[in-house]
Amino acid sequence: MLLSEEVADALADGRPVVALESTIISHGLPRPRNLEAARDFESLVRDAGATPATIAVLDGVPRVGLDDAGVERIALEDMAKASIRDLPVLAARGGSAATTVASTVHLAARAGVRVFATGGLGGVHRGAATTYDESADLGALATHPVAVVSAGVKSVLDVAATLERLETLSVPVVGYGTEVFPSFWLRESAYALDWRVDTAEQVAAILRAQDEARAAGAAASGLVVANPVPADEQWDPSEHDRVLGEALDAAQAAGLRGKAVTPFLLSFIVDASGGRSLEVNLALARNNVRVATEIATAYAASSR
Repeated sequence: MLLSEEVADALADGRPVVALESTIISHGLPRPRNLEAARDFESLVRDAGATPATIAVLDGVPRVGLDDAGVERIALEDMAKASIRDLPVLAARGGSAATTVASTVHLAARAGVRVFATGGLGGVHRGAATTYDESADLGALATHPVAVVSAGVKSVLDVAATLERLETLSVPVVGYGTEVFPSFWLRESAYALDWRVDTAEQVAAILRAQDEARAAGAAASGLVVANPVPADEQWDPSEHDRVLGEALDAAQAAGLRGKAVTPFLLSFIVDASGGRSLEVNLALARNNVRVATEIATAYAASSR
């Protein structure tokens, strides 16, 4: 694993660092807007006085922190998505890939980066009782000490089952300024949360408590910071419900199963919404980056 000089220096000095995933750039956004977004996310972190650590695998080497040429490669080259299980294969073959939430959490933890901003967390898929389709993101959070700031999980997933799995895996979930779990494009799902936090300092205190417990021998665990999209930027709920219903019906009619379902649904939703879902996606991702940077800054300050 290779840390950029900028990230290595920030970690050594105890300055705030925010991990950023690369799959949202390579697979979640269209070109050339994905490159603009990648640079925008990094600028949001830097403008707030922290260091961005965009994570990817380039030529077989996991990298924590990319230069601009590396960011361009992620945005403009056709790359696979790499979860944790794929990292040894890429290393052996000298391959390049964007990292999912799971592998970004894994690599961030290895580097010592405590806070990570993404768009939406992976979770339990609809119909998982028969397909066993569950994101590796959940298992990674259960075993890596990284706080993930996300706008919940996409409503194409089974939100209730995802929250149940997080509870089973002992991954704490806190709502950032909310008592209700967000639903990605929407500020709220139908599910209440046990815990609410209202400031970055409160999240940092939780991270410090986790650090102390781990130092005393407790198992490593992540933290989900559920951060709803700003009210004036969420998707209209009635339009969301209509488009989601059409997408689910189309996937069923096409006979899709397993891994083919979610990419189909997301593509259908972008087209059927006239691009509105994409704009909300960008808005919530920026908001998550801003909140993650505040948390990383508060966490760094609490160690001084």
